[in-house]
Amino acid sequence: MNLAKALGSVGGLTLASRVLGLVRDALFARFVGAGFASDAFLIAFRLPNMFRALFAEGAFSAAFIPMFNRKVGAKDGRGLPDGIAFAEDALSVLLPTLIVMTALLEAAAWPVTWLLTLGFNGIPHERFAFVVQLSRLTLPYLLLISLVSLLGGILNSLHKFWVNAAAPILLNATLIGALLLFHADVPLLTARNQAIAVTVSGALQLLWLIYACRTSGIRLRLKRPQLNPDVRKLMSLIWPAAAGAGAVQINLVVSTALAAALLPAGSVSYIYFADRLNQLPLGLIGIGLGTVLLPTISRQLGRGEDAQAMTTQNRGMELALFLTLPATVALIVCGGPIVGALFQHGHFSAQDSLFTAQALAAFSIGLPSYILVKVLTPGYYARSDTKTPVRYATLSMVVNLGLNLALIKPLGHMGPPLATAIASTVNVALLYRTLVARGHFTADARLVRRTWRLLVAALIMGGVMFFLNDLFQPFVTGTSVERWGAMVVLVTTGGVVYAVATLLTGAFRLGDIATLVRRSK
Repeated sequence: MNLAKALGSVGGLTLASRVLGLVRDALFARFVGAGFASDAFLIAFRLPNMFRALFAEGAFSAAFIPMFNRKVGAKDGRGLPDGIAFAEDALSVLLPTLIVMTALLEAAAWPVTWLLTLGFNGIPHERFAFVVQLSRLTLPYLLLISLVSLLGGILNSLHKFWVNAAAPILLNATLIGALLLFHADVPLLTARNQAIAVTVSGALQLLWLIYACRTSGIRLRLKRPQLNPDVRKLMSLIWPAAAGAGAVQINLVVSTALAAALLPAGSVSYIYFADRLNQLPLGLIGIGLGTVLLPTISRQLGRGEDAQAMTTQNRGMELALFLTLPATVALIVCGGPIVGALFQHGHFSAQDSLFTAQALAAFSIGLPSYILVKVLTPGYYARSDTKTPVRYATLSMVVNLGLNLALIKPLGHMGPPLATAIASTVNVALLYRTLVARGHFTADARLVRRTWRLLVAALIMGGVMFFLNDLFQPFVTGTSVERWGAMVVLVTTGGVVYAVATLLTGAFRLGDIATLVRRSK
């Protein structure tokens, strides 16, 4: 498997989706700002967004893909037809479960919203009712995106990674369309229209995956629900995988709830916008690598190629560090100009930009950890071990809660992001230590040699960009052309400085670049 090429395919589409996401957030900041209306929508969107990350990008894929691949690759089976039959069995149980769960959440939207906000800092009854209304509008997205994850898992297993990676583009395009066509002078109305657009986007994503499956010859029939041994095993793997893969998302929910309950209005929005910027490299690098690594390592282990699987994970770690370390330093050092250029216009003030940049710096400390979780967990899931990651994820959530309570008062809106970053680092340390102790991962000489050199190169880039920040600041609140021009120049300058620094430190040599993208034998 050519990791760099596969990551480029998934990552390129994910990058397009994330760029559209930034456009969406910039428009949202312009038309809604950072206040009660934005907080209300972001809380309503938090549950379906968390479920997407837990289920579509985490738990279901972690449990389903290895089982599907074993069915397809079994020497005593029929190959793909056996895999399709397994997928139909899974769908027969998944669909009614999702329908019942969605109906229950709709009926219990009031207490669920209260739990997500811890009462939303005692706001008046009619305002809280508005938040509940938005939650009910977004909840059907849960059902739709879960079905998307099933079809996307099949296509990923068949190495059609790009189809599933393209689906989130429809989410962002739909929300952007709603902002441009249905924004109102009253921010509350714009927020309500965004909630409706979330569910519409889920329907569009499902239709896209159904079409892609049919063109690939995949047609799933609806069958009578049956808990056969394969389905029972799948269900037993999903729930621990959800907690294991979703530790960061669950930590974000805790942070959002505490911010809504204990901090002034707008704090939920500062944390959200900061997290969105933090999610850009996470989506491009972490989700892309996780998508490619899991089926690849599963197939290698299934063929008894343990050494090859370890090499694949080493190269995944190398790619992750190569791309993540400069992104981490850049978001910490250049957060002010980046936030100003993207969001500081319309209803979004200079103070909102400052507070968002502070939250971004706190989040970014944990960026390597967020991404390394995506690299390390396939080493467990490919071996059908979903319980170990859930134990560590649970511990990290306890750490996150304790640090949130300790930091939210002295640090305000920076407390929850910093708590999330530290908790994720604890999770990664435990995952790495256990893989090494079991003999399932050993850092090879190439990875060890490059890691510290990459870190030095990223710090060199950060130092140069720190002194260049003042040159960009006057342009980030100018016209749209000036803002986006400043962003392009800033990112390009940082990239060039980092590339030169990797060569100067010996992290990479010119000949190594070709080797990095060469197919592993």
